[in-house]
Order: sequence, then structure tokens, then C-alpha cells
Amino acid sequence: MVKTIIGALAAGALVTSAQAANELKIGFLSTLSGPGGGIGIEVRDGFNLAMKLAGGKLGGLPTEVVFADDQLNPEVGKQLAERLLKRDRVNLMTGVIFSNVMLAVWPAIEQSKIFYVAPNSTPTRISGEGCSPYFFSASWPNEGHHEAAGHFATSKGYKNAYLIAPNYPAGKDALTGFKRGYKGKIVNEVYTKVNQLDYSAELAQIRAAKPDTLYAFLPGGMGINFLKQFGASGLSKEIQLVVPGFVSDQDIIPAVGEPMLGLFDTSHWAYDLDNDANRRFVAEFEKEYKRLPSLFAEQGYTTALIIDAAVKGAKGKVEDEKAFRTALMRAPTQVKTPRGDWKAAPNGTPIQDYYVRQIVKDDKGRIVNKRVGTVLNGHVDFWAKDCKMK
Repeated sequence: MVKTIIGALAAGALVTSAQAANELKIGFLSTLSGPGGGIGIEVRDGFNLAMKLAGGKLGGLPTEVVFADDQLNPEVGKQLAERLLKRDRVNLMTGVIFSNVMLAVWPAIEQSKIFYVAPNSTPTRISGEGCSPYFFSASWPNEGHHEAAGHFATSKGYKNAYLIAPNYPAGKDALTGFKRGYKGKIVNEVYTKVNQLDYSAELAQIRAAKPDTLYAFLPGGMGINFLKQFGASGLSKEIQLVVPGFVSDQDIIPAVGEPMLGLFDTSHWAYDLDNDANRRFVAEFEKEYKRLPSLFAEQGYTTALIIDAAVKGAKGKVEDEKAFRTALMRAPTQVKTPRGDWKAAPNGTPIQDYYVRQIVKDDKGRIVNKRVGTVLNGHVDFWAKDCKMK
């Protein structure tokens, strides 16, 4: 049975779109259990940290957050989204991690004319021709990190690449993005089962193919098992592994450890970015949770900051489509976030930099993602051109 966790910080009534809200009630639908649950927990912890630092208020409004676990099941997610919208009467939504769940719940959110601020999944079906004024991403377009990885692999002179990802919308977006940025030869393109945990057959095929580089998008528990098995196979001595940052970030490192040393990843954020907002975020997160934050935690934290700025900008009128959409689009330029300066494209996706990081040991002996360079500056979602919304 699905368990809904409710964290009530205040109570109040919803209002009509012509009035300012008396409270903010946010539906946080996320994957909080199972192999992919670690990602949702990271996003939730980052979001909750921002809430705590804001005194339990976003946009100056008493804020209630209703948490629900979709269990990485699209049908469960759809049922919970309808429950949050109809029974709990939330006036904002956020939280979804996986694209197959996002695509299942999106019609109900859009039809309810409730704004959704994405802390993670931003499928191309929503950011391109299917764009909507009710969707805003505080994370990255689905193909962004992967395009950056393709550009990086090209810059390193890797002549051929082997690609692997799970068989669901984000997996296909991932490899499409990598191929757009990569100019070498694709040796093979393999799609595995969602939540697959044994990759012995795939690793044998990779060994036989002998590529210069392997690009693997396997988030959550899938990535943990793959990285362990890749290291144990000895392939790390033969093939350069490149991954998007969310396969190898701080939430994954404790479970895998030293076999990750030396791999490269791409990300829109790094724990060692040199800006005041990032230093504060990292310090406060370590203080609160006794661990370094991951990029997922940054996304949850930044999502809360964007909501805070947008609610203030709209003077609390979260149900006023024009006012709140305008405030959302302006929010990234009005608030200092850990990732530095960025802005919103017309389709509501971030225009931002992407970095290359490498897994190393820092001067404290910790295994960390150290930023080693910038691969894309002010990168725009490829699918923004298909959005006809003004």
C-alpha cells in the first residue's frame, strides 16, 4: 500500500485565482523507495533544507508539503497525482524523478492547471512541441548532461563509443543526447530493463566490442550495481567510462567506493563551484545530513528557491496563470542558486553551463566529484525550438 507522508507546517484555505493565496500547499510526488528511492530522498532532503532555512515559508507564505511515494510505478504515480490534486487540493506540484512516471502524471497536472516545478525529470515530450505554461524545470532538460558528455568524449579523441541505458523515455533521451554531441563511431547501443541489477551479459558484450569509451546512463540502484560489476570485471583498466553526473554523484559513491576513481562525468553543478550560494548550500547540507550533497540534492534545494522567488514575484497569486508564469520565468535571474547564474528558455528549461568532473580523493581522503573543466556554456535545450509557446 502506498504511504503518504504529510509534513504540515501550517494550515489554511485555498483561494480563487483572483486573490493571493493565504498558504502554499505543495504536492511532492517522488520515488522514495526501491532501487530508485535514493534519488528521491536526495531531492527531498535538498528541498527540505531550503524549507528549513526559509523558516517553513516559501514566498513568505506558510507552506505545507504533502509527500507521496510513487514507487517508480507510473500507474501508482498517476493515482497519487490525482489524489494530491483532488483530495489534498495542492496548489503547486513537484518531486517526480523518473520520466516514465512524469509522462503518466503530467496530463492530470496540466488539466488541473496546476503549476509543476521539476526538480529532476524534464522529458523531451514536455519541453518540445508538447510544452506547457504550467511546466517549469529547475533541473535540466533530459538530454542536457548527455549532450555535454558527447562533446566531452569527442574532445578527448575517443574514436568509438559503446552506449548503454535502461529502456524507458529518459534512457532513450540520454543516448539521443550523447549521439548529438559525439562525433565518433557508435559501436553498439543497448537498452536494458528498468531496475535491472545484473549486468554480466552486457559486460561480456562490452568486453568483446573493445570500445575506446563506454557511456552508461543507469541511475539509482541500477548504476550502483553496474559500477560495482564494471570495476570487478577489470574493464576499468581497458575502457574509459564516462557517465552523466547523476550516475556517479555523492549519493552513489558510498555504495561503490574506490572502483569509481578515475571515471569522468558531466553535470550542471559541482560541490566545489566557487560561489557564495554554493558554499552555503554545501555547508548547511553537511551540517544537517552529515554527508556531502549530490546534484539531486542541489536540484531539490534550487527548486525550493525558485518556488520561493516565484511566489514572491507573483505576490502570492499562484493560481494566476499569467502572473505566476511570468514570475517563474524571471525567478532564476532573481535568486542566487548553488549552480551559479542561469536563466529560463521560453519552454521553461534552464539555459546553463555544464561541467566535466572526475572522481578523485580530496585532501581529506574523501572520494568526491572534482570539477576539472567546463564543457558547455549557456547551453539551451535542443527541443526548445519546437515549443510554440510565447
